[in-house]
Amino acid sequence: MASAPTLDAVNGRAIIDPASYADWDNLLDRFDAIRAQSPVVRVEGVDDVHRPFWLVTGYDEVMQVSKDNATYLNNPQTVVFSLNEGIAFAKAMTGGSEHMVASLVTFDAPIHMKYRKLTQEWFMPKNLRGIEGEIRAIAERTVERMLAAGPDIDFVKQVSGPYPLHVVMQILGVPEEDEPRMMMLTQQMFGGQDEDLNQSGMAAMTPEQITQLVAGAVKDFEAYFAGITAEKRANPTSDVASTIANSLVDGEPLNDRDMMGYYIILAAAGHDTTSASTAGAMMALSHDPEQFARVKADRSLLAGIVEEAIRWTSPVQHFMRTVAEDTQLGGQELKKGDWLMINYVAANHDPAQFDDPRRFDAARSPNRHLAFGAGAHQCLGLHLARMEMRILFEVLLDRIEAVEPAGEARRATSTFVGGLKSLPLRITPA
Repeated sequence: MASAPTLDAVNGRAIIDPASYADWDNLLDRFDAIRAQSPVVRVEGVDDVHRPFWLVTGYDEVMQVSKDNATYLNNPQTVVFSLNEGIAFAKAMTGGSEHMVASLVTFDAPIHMKYRKLTQEWFMPKNLRGIEGEIRAIAERTVERMLAAGPDIDFVKQVSGPYPLHVVMQILGVPEEDEPRMMMLTQQMFGGQDEDLNQSGMAAMTPEQITQLVAGAVKDFEAYFAGITAEKRANPTSDVASTIANSLVDGEPLNDRDMMGYYIILAAAGHDTTSASTAGAMMALSHDPEQFARVKADRSLLAGIVEEAIRWTSPVQHFMRTVAEDTQLGGQELKKGDWLMINYVAANHDPAQFDDPRRFDAARSPNRHLAFGAGAHQCLGLHLARMEMRILFEVLLDRIEAVEPAGEARRATSTFVGGLKSLPLRITPA
């Protein structure tokens, strides 16, 4: 049997280097070259700081893994790429688990669906329609502040960052005065080696320092939500935090670790990803006045703008899976216990699925992207994310006449949750 295709050391290091994800075009070039070699390749022997894994870059293969939750598991090994040092730290901190946070993304069947059902109704379109007016009011206040600050603004700092944060915190039941703390902790968890996001003030951090920063953020999240839990049990309201605090699974309240993980995944992942997609859409429109004019004149194009922004940006850049039993994927023989990375950036830019994938096209159809995942672990908040983006752009298009770049956009240095960290724009009010 032929040996499995293996990445060379340069490409192997680049795939796990957060700096590669800030250099977008070169990253996509790299994925194109790797995918052309094989949609499933082995990454091993690069160094001794991480365990070997399979890199999955083909759209069809990422879809196959995403939908087969029996063969490809979330729980046995960490679901986010980590170096050996970080994995050891997590196991020491948690008493044996490789997951620093226990949440929906780390659970497998049957426990996964039991926990997902606790809040699933909250995030369905029927329920979200009831808060659409509140979300629109938040969008209008956000755009009003942007116009007051203009004409030159940083769209990430003034719009795409605070807007989805405020929406999610209102739904969760976090007081507005605590939102800056939630933003800071989210950036510490996901900011990786990006000194602008991880709040460390350090241009380069060792793996140990990054791990300790994330662990500190988790502890801070847990301390905060312990207080929220006590309050919501004493005085339950109609928000999501009350649902989590008072839910039962198999007749028992959630244990502390699982409950804190539920809060954290909603508080952190619930806004950072929407922020990235929103900024991506605005960057694309600022570089394409004709497309901006078309969507301003024809709001039926908005759904396409939203969907294309989510694909084009791919805010969650990867997840890891563990092979449950010997299997084949993309022509390769995988063994039980193998670790693999399904890379959404690569899959969502696979030319076999998307014509001219680097072009932002609001009219792209079909657009069966994988940015929300697929199968049982598809993003719980996908309907909310789409609604938030649609409402914000409805308000923006009513209030601005034109938009153009006012400087160089900068991307986050992160292998996990990516996107823009700065987007200087010049706004012309309507």
